Amino acid sequence: MIGVGIDFGTSNSAAAWYDGEQVRLVQLESDDAIMPSATHLNRDLETKTGRQAVLQYIEENRDRIVELTPQIIAKSSIVTSEAALDDPYSEAEIVTVNVYGQPWVDRGMPGRLFRGVKRLLGNASINRLLVFDHPFRIVALITPVLLRIREAIDSCLPKSVHAVHVGHPVLFEGNEHHRNDLAFARLEEACTHAGIEKLTFYPEPVAATLSYLYEENTHSSGRVLTLDFGGGTLDLSVVEFRGVDFDVLSTAGMSLGGDHIDQLIFRELLFPLLGKGEIWSRITDGRLIENEFPFEEFEDKLLNWAVTYMLNQNHYRAKVADCIKQGGPAAVKFERLEDLIIHNYSYLVFQAIKDAKARLSTVEETILDIPELDLAITFTRERFESMMGNMLRQIDEILTRVLEEADCTADDIDVVIRTGGSSQIAAVKQRLEERFPGRVTEHDPFTSVAAGLAIASYHGYEFHDGRVPGPTM
Repeated sequence: MIGVGIDFGTSNSAAAWYDGEQVRLVQLESDDAIMPSATHLNRDLETKTGRQAVLQYIEENRDRIVELTPQIIAKSSIVTSEAALDDPYSEAEIVTVNVYGQPWVDRGMPGRLFRGVKRLLGNASINRLLVFDHPFRIVALITPVLLRIREAIDSCLPKSVHAVHVGHPVLFEGNEHHRNDLAFARLEEACTHAGIEKLTFYPEPVAATLSYLYEENTHSSGRVLTLDFGGGTLDLSVVEFRGVDFDVLSTAGMSLGGDHIDQLIFRELLFPLLGKGEIWSRITDGRLIENEFPFEEFEDKLLNWAVTYMLNQNHYRAKVADCIKQGGPAAVKFERLEDLIIHNYSYLVFQAIKDAKARLSTVEETILDIPELDLAITFTRERFESMMGNMLRQIDEILTRVLEEADCTADDIDVVIRTGGSSQIAAVKQRLEERFPGRVTEHDPFTSVAAGLAIASYHGYEFHDGRVPGPTM
């Protein structure tokens, strides 16, 4: 008997299997068990997934100028010559012309990249996305990733996978009251298309707890609080255990993750060095006009590296070029912005941010080094924690809530598990240590959920109304 678990994440995915004795991770990439949750489609609708999808996107948009063309939205007919009343064979002459909307179609786009689609699963207002004039359902955009995971699992097991446990956040992103139900339905359909015939949804923080209980716990009984802080969400659970038997006392979740933190760092550290707040001067109709550069037009696309290439069109670049021409100390900032746009450096910038953020987990000060933009920014842990002030308060609040719903105090918790990449942030570790002194431990930040799901699958555990029964018979 073998149990299989799939952790389909916002940023990255992992999978594992368990035979009752040992948990084994599945190699999803050629040299790694962790795979980016990414799908790339070219104009022929050929698909690439994982790391290949990301690299394909970066390469095909390097130095590519975007030229948007208008789309036909209607046709208009005009009578240029009326029919002669005294001639029964006379016909009116009608000229039909196309009516074009605003230019927004990127005809030269080689391919589309989709990453972080998990965030859309609970959003009822988004059902389809247009891919080269083809409307693709959200389900269709995540199915290739799940198919690749299922095939990777098949390759290392003696028989095909039919039943798996699939992880889910406590609360999917979205504003709808029934967003979890919608997300479950979409995720289940995608799994079915990927050849997974039977699946059981299981909360990600509870899966991480289960992994810990089976692999590292030496206590016979107690209560454990798990904080799973990943790329897209923060999820918590409080579990009471007796050996490997356990009850889930409470769960809580919120839309806060490492991707949000990376965007915050980009906004706080880099925006001022790319022209935000500078004055834009130009001569129009013989008059000097000065106002603050409209950086807000660039912000959303800069913060979402998968669409930054859209800034490489005249509508945006002309404004940047004006600011470079006016010279002065600000010109170098706009030269950086131009380089970032033209060469599509946004992904590299975010990788540099992730690396610097990770280093601050172990050192007090580091350098955010981005040679492509000739930037080397001193970045201190103190500055980082100041940026995260509001997020840290949100973490405090959700910790309080999950304890209250479990009818516990901090003193009632025997073990606190940190898992997920963002749980390694020094301020998060300090927050937990202050509240639960001497009881906080890190557990497999990137693979604990997949491992716990495989264990839950092996034993047939299910999650119903806040409780996890024993093995199904």
